[in-house]
Amino acid sequence: MTLKEYFDNAKGYGMLATADSAGKVNAAVYARPHVMDEKTVAFIMAERLTHENLKSNPWATYLFMEAGGGWSGKRVYLKKLKEEQNEELIQEICRKCDYSRYDVKNRFIVYFNVENVLPLIGSQEVL
Repeated sequence: MTLKEYFDNAKGYGMLATADSAGKVNAAVYARPHVMDEKTVAFIMAERLTHENLKSNPWATYLFMEAGGGWSGKRVYLKKLKEEQNEELIQEICRKCDYSRYDVKNRFIVYFNVENVLPLIGSQEVL
């Protein structure tokens, strides 16, 4: 199963962890990534701490826990490639996103290289 197939079909919850240049860690709840291809994913980000951390440290980990109990899911290890501010593209990529309940002024599309994918539990590579 490809990464796109997995995230198109999996139901669950995700968390993106980043750290600043001093190593201070932050974790935030994030929706599933937008899979651009098997080695590139993107997240829509507001101008908050996660986005700020990525300015000085390009490394991140996305942890996805599948719904339904148990310990199924993925750990996706990421390295930031680039970002852009393009509201039209954000609307196209994220048709179901509802940011109306949040005070979001600036949004970014942040692209990552997928460095590694592991199951939620264990160390066997899945990619």
